[in-house]
Amino acid sequence: MYAIFEDGGRQFNVRENQEILIDFQEEWEPDKEVTFENVLLIGGDHDVKIGQPYVKGAKVTALVIDAVLGEKLTIRWFRRRKNSKKKVGHRQKYTKIKIKTIEA
Repeated sequence: MYAIFEDGGRQFNVRENQEILIDFQEEWEPDKEVTFENVLLIGGDHDVKIGQPYVKGAKVTALVIDAVLGEKLTIRWFRRRKNSKKKVGHRQKYTKIKIKTIEA
């Protein structure tokens, strides 16, 4: 069984026991159980339920594993013939979750 749910303006296609990275949520602690009720689609072996815009009564339950950092991005600015250069690094924070159950 798989589902597509919405969180923070993004859509995620997930299956049970799958680990994914979503946007960082400061109030979520490790080993906390969270539910997503904005389920757009639920699919099984032979049938698919499509929401208008959400599937009524459907929810995805997940377990928060930990907060993690994404890969390092390097940003460089320069102005030609001005001897002006700047180098900045950035690492995005994510929350790693494991999908436990998908309920229709």
